[in-house]
Amino acid sequence: MKPLFWLAFGGVVGAIAYRKVQQLRAAPAEGGLNRALNGVADSTARFADHVRIAMAEREAELRKGLGLDV
Repeated sequence: MKPLFWLAFGGVVGAIAYRKVQQLRAAPAEGGLNRALNGVADSTARFADHVRIAMAEREAELRKGLGLDV
């Protein structure tokens, strides 16, 4: 059941991404595909930074709770 879910999920994400790329390719001159991809890359980098910060905070909480912090 899980593999089927992930296969369907990947198909949906792929279809949405394909439609977005096609819309951006058809969009006239407002920066087009390059600007959109740069925006996605920046957003992804910011998201990854937030995840790293949250992971470090949670790890510190767990270490404190377990008495592993010295």
